[in-house]
Amino acid sequence: QVQLVESGGGLVQPGGSLRLSCSASTIITVAGWWRQAPGKQREVVARIQYSGTTQYESSVKGRFSISRDEAKRTIYLQMNSLRPNDTAVYYCNVNGNWGQGTQVTVSP
Repeated sequence: QVQLVESGGGLVQPGGSLRLSCSASTIITVAGWWRQAPGKQREVVARIQYSGTTQYESSVKGRFSISRDEAKRTIYLQMNSLRPNDTAVYYCNVNGNWGQGTQVTVSP
């Protein structure tokens, strides 16, 4: 069973930055970050393929960056210029397995 451990969430002011981490117990083939705001469906934020190709949801392009450290079996989500509507629980997904989620709150 794949184990994923997420970290890095928290409270930040608008315009601030956070970096989320997701460490996996397996080699990462395909991975992504999703988020779910209260009362809304879970949505994909960013994905990274084995080749290193990345994709982003339109509202985060230019602000968020997904990356991978293969040696550490960890993926990251660098989030800059955060906005209140980025507030959500963020989940990593590695090879089809979900992390436990980490809360990100953007508020003055």
